[in-house]
Amino acid sequence: MLDALDRRILGQLIANSDLTSAELGEKVGLSASAAHRRVGSLRERGLIAGFRAVLSREARGSPTVVMVNVTLKDQRQETMAAFEREILDVPEIRDCFLMSGEADYMLHVEVTRDDSFERIHRETLSRLPGVTRLASHFVIREVIRRP
Repeated sequence: MLDALDRRILGQLIANSDLTSAELGEKVGLSASAAHRRVGSLRERGLIAGFRAVLSREARGSPTVVMVNVTLKDQRQETMAAFEREILDVPEIRDCFLMSGEADYMLHVEVTRDDSFERIHRETLSRLPGVTRLASHFVIREVIRRP
């Protein structure tokens, strides 16, 4: 269970995961060692999955971002498992979400300048197991992105 202090700690870490234990402690009213212990406890309990650098679009090579709705031939466990296994080996797929509604999955695909979405669509996405329909939506501009 999360208490109010855990929520404050998580809020601070969402805003800036680079905080030192001393800085975090100061912001939430704990000593550096107490803040460090609380963060360790949150990690052990699985509430913090890890820390990572969030690279800017420019640092990632200014990729074109395409959101792709994927419809499978059926929703049998074997079909979905085969699809999910295969996408793990596609580096252009940044995120995958199982969806409700018309499409079964939504993919966040990033295409670098030296590649083309047409190639990825033709040679990779359309050949994934169980795929019967792909609907691609090119992102024009990122308006808001929260951690």
